[in-house]
Amino acid sequence: MTQDHLNFIFIGISFAIYIGIAIKSRAGSTKEYYTAGGGVSPLANGMATAADWMSAATFISMAGTVALSGYDASRFLMGWTGGFVLLTILMVPYLRKFNKATVPDFVGDRYYSKLARGVAVVCAIFICMTYIMGQMRGVGVVFSQLFGISITSGVIIGGAIVFFYAGLGGMKGITYTQVAQYCVMAFAYTIPAIFIAMALTGNVLPQIGLISDYTAGGEAVPFLEKLNNINTELGFAEYTSGKLSTINMFCITAALMCGTAGLPHVIVRFFTVKNVSAVRKSACWTLLFIAVIYLTAPAIGAFARVNLIEKLHDASYQEAPYWLKEFEETGQMAWIDKNDDGKIQYYGPSKSVAGTHAVFQGKKPSYPTLGATDGQLVGKHGQRLLANEVDTSNPNELWFGNDIMVMANPHMAGLPMWVIALLMAGCIAAALSTAAGLLLVLSTSISHDLMKRILKPDLSDREEVRYARIASFLALAVAVYFGINPPSQFIAKTVAFAFGLAASSFFPALLMGIFSKRMNREGAIAGMLCGILFTFGYIIYFQFLDGTPDQYLLGITPEGIGFVGMLINFVVAFLVSAFTPAPPQKVQEMVENIHIPSGSGEASHH
Repeated sequence: MTQDHLNFIFIGISFAIYIGIAIKSRAGSTKEYYTAGGGVSPLANGMATAADWMSAATFISMAGTVALSGYDASRFLMGWTGGFVLLTILMVPYLRKFNKATVPDFVGDRYYSKLARGVAVVCAIFICMTYIMGQMRGVGVVFSQLFGISITSGVIIGGAIVFFYAGLGGMKGITYTQVAQYCVMAFAYTIPAIFIAMALTGNVLPQIGLISDYTAGGEAVPFLEKLNNINTELGFAEYTSGKLSTINMFCITAALMCGTAGLPHVIVRFFTVKNVSAVRKSACWTLLFIAVIYLTAPAIGAFARVNLIEKLHDASYQEAPYWLKEFEETGQMAWIDKNDDGKIQYYGPSKSVAGTHAVFQGKKPSYPTLGATDGQLVGKHGQRLLANEVDTSNPNELWFGNDIMVMANPHMAGLPMWVIALLMAGCIAAALSTAAGLLLVLSTSISHDLMKRILKPDLSDREEVRYARIASFLALAVAVYFGINPPSQFIAKTVAFAFGLAASSFFPALLMGIFSKRMNREGAIAGMLCGILFTFGYIIYFQFLDGTPDQYLLGITPEGIGFVGMLINFVVAFLVSAFTPAPPQKVQEMVENIHIPSGSGEASHH
């Protein structure tokens, strides 16, 4: 049985399970469509939230970013996990007591304003569309490698699958599908890591292998020392040293943390359980399930780095491992023989492109366009020639995307074919699970908050669900376009933009709405608008227009600017609210009452 056959069997079985669950759990009412009927158990919701949380950025791109960037990639680990702690302590127990179906629903009621609800809907659309682009890109990368097709075709196929089961089942279908997807992801991520840890360090646990001795070469040296030595021998920085400036590292990490606590598709997951007590139990389960994968990612990234350099650097192209040619065919890797010696020279990520389909204009560096194409030209060594060659002053000859490292890792380590097939199924599960959750938030924001609560209050339940499905289709069409033409060259960075937008808009509005009785609608609306417009404008200028790195504000990259946008939101909101009327008394009482544990009576007034 070939690798392709095994891939199709594993993915076919997993897809059959997902679609079967979606059909069986089809939503029959708006309550089931939005919150799965409110009766999901804490354990099941913990698994579903973890699956929703661990997107393609986590599963596919994060370990690749760790492999290429080393210490600097810890911003993703610290930001995303730290943000989840903020979310569970500061947000969801209180939001659950409001008993609303969506985040814009809370904003509209707490700030007693249709305009506030409308602004929240716009923010939700911006955040979810940016996030879902990364997921569609992840689906495209996996399908491209799986079927030997272009990333464009892979994105289109993935989009059709997501629409089928997300639009059909709503939150009820998605919840139980994500439970199955988490199980696939957990096994797909940890089993290859265990195999590789045993091969390189002799340890069963990858986390222990990372801090123990490297034994694969007949030597016994600390693994991280081995990794640092390989890097410095090739002329680039130690793996364990940081290259980002301190302020930029802090801002990116803070933006990821606060953005996490403001992500509408994660918050809405906690509306599916019965009560506040179940929310807390569900949050504990979620953190446990997330830890399984997040504690494994640094080990996978480090193992991939060692395997890549050991197997390819200074190797003859003719004798290179089979997998290099396979990744060349689908456009995920490329070799350019600049010195005409027939050997592969790799000098590190600082001199290579961090992603696929890197198309730059004018003053930007010229990198090769990677991606499967028809009628490929072949060089004298048999390598695939690229449409646009690169700057010959750069000695680096190996080009690949961050997003391929996790998929390449089992190939590089020579793992059994069934492990590779399982990993492929996990990659697809990761991208599909988050894409489905985001699509649901997008569709409910438009159908429930925009249509039902603002534009057409007389909508019936059936019409509301129909609008939600139409909105799903339109949103997915836009996401597919940007999955094919992404704003950044790799998934984790695109997703980081979504977190920045969430940090600069929803996080302050939710936090002040829960803890400040004085915060009024004028302050919240002005804060959200200023925060998200500043952040969005900064990202657009530096990603799509003529912005150059030397123009960064205090050296802060677009990934971290959401933290500055968040500070602007807070300052504007407090200033505006100080000079405008206080909220109505009933709103202030509502804010006071949500801080009281259930069953302890009403707040006393002095």
